[in-house]
Amino acid sequence: MAIYTCGHTTPDSDSICSALSLGYLLNQIGREAIPARQGALNPETQFILDKFGFEAPLLKTKFAGCELFIADYSDRGLAPADIDEATIVGIVDHHKLGDLTTSAPLECWIRPVGCSNTIVKEMYDYHKVEIPANIAGIMMCAILSDTVIFKSPTCTQKDIDAVRELSEICGIEDFGALGMEMFTIKSQMDGVGIRDLILRDYKPFDMHGTAVGIGQLEVVDLAVFDTMKDDFQEDLEKLRIENNLHTACLILTDIMKEGSEILVASSDKSIFEKAFDITLENNKIWMPGCLSRKKQIIPFLEPAFK
Repeated sequence: MAIYTCGHTTPDSDSICSALSLGYLLNQIGREAIPARQGALNPETQFILDKFGFEAPLLKTKFAGCELFIADYSDRGLAPADIDEATIVGIVDHHKLGDLTTSAPLECWIRPVGCSNTIVKEMYDYHKVEIPANIAGIMMCAILSDTVIFKSPTCTQKDIDAVRELSEICGIEDFGALGMEMFTIKSQMDGVGIRDLILRDYKPFDMHGTAVGIGQLEVVDLAVFDTMKDDFQEDLEKLRIENNLHTACLILTDIMKEGSEILVASSDKSIFEKAFDITLENNKIWMPGCLSRKKQIIPFLEPAFK
């Protein structure tokens, strides 16, 4: 039986690229694997795959009866709806350990680094498998994306070392310029609906029994959102009500200024305010130095719901 390698719902570049890089590795060590995805590609990910000559992984949302090696998550809220009817044979992830459980032993590669593909690189080294140039290229781009070109507080020396090694393999010397090209593409919002933008990089969370949703958009200039913020705020509230959420947030990150404006829709905004010891003005706040949802938002907001 083939193993499906697949990332989380609303896949980002790390989720897609790790499904491909992990799938290739498993096939090389004699474990038949098929890369898959749970949703549409975002513009940045499409750019990465086009640049290195890849087709998108298989679109698949049902995994009942299948073996699954999951990448870039371990939270049930990001898994296929029928995850309990699948057999999870492995996890590769760089987030906190989530709430998925298994009935049989499994292979786990979970590390406190900036990107899942940094861990996949470690797996290639462990198995002594040579990384093809095109695989190296997408892995490198995923790490640059997740670490915000090394600016994110989630970035580690292992991420930086991995990018340098992968850049040599794929033959791209100026990986910083490529990273900026990727984020420029991320900044292009023309013709995209407000709800689609909110959900472009959106994750649901169960915070001690309370439903919370957090999206993030990373751009090179926050001015692209100047005419959208009121619409974002209005649709965040609609999203909150539609999905029975306590709180819905949208993180608007300026990678050049290295900070984020957080838009908040909540049934009780005081919880968000206490979590960060701030006061929201018109349901938003600028947070200098905030680049990471994983490291600078979740660890503070989740305990506030205890």
